[in-house]
Amino acid sequence: MNFQRMEQKNGSSLTGFLLLSFSDRPQLELVLFVVVLIFYIFTLLGNTTIIALSHLDPHLHTPMYFFLSNLSFLDLCYTTSVVPQLLVNLSGADKTISFAGCVVQLYISLGLGCTECILLGVMAFDRYVAVCRPLHYTVIMHPRLCALMASASWFIGFANSLLQTVLTFLLPICGRNKLDHFFCEIPAFLKLACIDISMIQSEMFFASVFMLLIPASLIMLSYGGIVRAILRIKSSAGQRKAFGTCGSHLTVVTLFYGTAIYAYLQPSNHYSQDQGKFIALFYTIVTPMINPFIYTLRNKDVKGAMKKILWESYDSR
Repeated sequence: MNFQRMEQKNGSSLTGFLLLSFSDRPQLELVLFVVVLIFYIFTLLGNTTIIALSHLDPHLHTPMYFFLSNLSFLDLCYTTSVVPQLLVNLSGADKTISFAGCVVQLYISLGLGCTECILLGVMAFDRYVAVCRPLHYTVIMHPRLCALMASASWFIGFANSLLQTVLTFLLPICGRNKLDHFFCEIPAFLKLACIDISMIQSEMFFASVFMLLIPASLIMLSYGGIVRAILRIKSSAGQRKAFGTCGSHLTVVTLFYGTAIYAYLQPSNHYSQDQGKFIALFYTIVTPMINPFIYTLRNKDVKGAMKKILWESYDSR
């Protein structure tokens, strides 16, 4: 990206932007610093554990855990793209971010968010095949296809992010540099524009619809097929097992899509910046932290793998 050209285009200074964050609530900043730091530590530990278990235990070398380890790595990166800067802002008087730093943060965080949208759709398809085509599961979900779908999720997510980031930072802001947010995000940045942005908003809205609603439609179709298949199972034990296979993923989907749709698909005139900050805290910090716990607490395979590795490390002493 040509940062200097974009700086000249939108009229921002070389000093970058001032992230107002929660500076209007100074009594809240210390509390948020402690809470965010604790959540970030748990996010690092939980997602690293999922990745390590998926790699170390041969029983978890399946498509489901391949995609789950991708999701955990994605959540690690997503939180890390936002939280360190937020902790610096909350702990001191310096709340600035350079122009290049803001561009990179927006590009990476948006790219990771878009990738997660697609990856959750891919994971729903994996659960559909596992429940509705169990005898053909290993044939359909071939390792090569899994790698291709995961790679496509990352590529499409970051390609969309590149387009939206360039469009955002080419907007003239006439020297305005105060972002009413705790990180560089499109809804907050659009408020700095000093021209009519209705056309840009329409373009970004349709891009958001594409990235959110198409994977969401795939998820709904997949779970529609799953529910029909489960209702055909005569034994209640079989139904519970099938629902248990999908329950964790459905919980994660609900948390992620609920907050993302609120942030990106509602009309700008209905968008409250204060509400937006707390919703953003939820999907940048809370959701990545609780995802590993959702999958481990409801998953016997992951808990079994954790016990096995812990016992092996204990016995080897």
